[in-house]
Amino acid sequence: MLPTLETARLILRPFTLADAPTVKLLAGDHDLASTTMNLPHPYPEGAAETWIATHTEKFEQGTLAALAITLRPADELIGAISLGINQAHRRAELGYWLGKPWWNQGYMTEAARALIGCGFETFNLNRISAQHFVRNPASGRVMQKLGMTYEGCLRQAMLKWDRFEDLMCYAILREDWNAAQH
Repeated sequence: MLPTLETARLILRPFTLADAPTVKLLAGDHDLASTTMNLPHPYPEGAAETWIATHTEKFEQGTLAALAITLRPADELIGAISLGINQAHRRAELGYWLGKPWWNQGYMTEAARALIGCGFETFNLNRISAQHFVRNPASGRVMQKLGMTYEGCLRQAMLKWDRFEDLMCYAILREDWNAAQH
């Protein structure tokens, strides 16, 4: 079963189908969608339900841990965070998005710190990587605050809305994480 993680201000919990309208509303924001690799715009009807419905099976297969980011104590959904897991190599790719009203308040760093800890401690990962568009430096600042190491730029690696995007690549190893926690 997908874990539930708690931080000072947040609860990261499995999505439910009741979250679908809020996912559609938040993920449907043009500014948010433009900064992510996988969010379409406009956000299609039924896409949130379809996406949420895949989470349990993918977790059971060991390939994805996707959680809702919610504010305490009201369980208000503000975003999503996930680890796309490759068990054979004990590594994962961190992905996330946050609704625009909650940008620049430290929520994503707080959420990602909790999920990275879970990745190393519970899922027994050795490496967690993340990428962001060059034109989204706020996402890069999150990665830096997490202690991730910049590993390079993949030039024109993604095609987003008919525009090639450069990807900034970061990663953290279990040994780096453990050293930073002590």
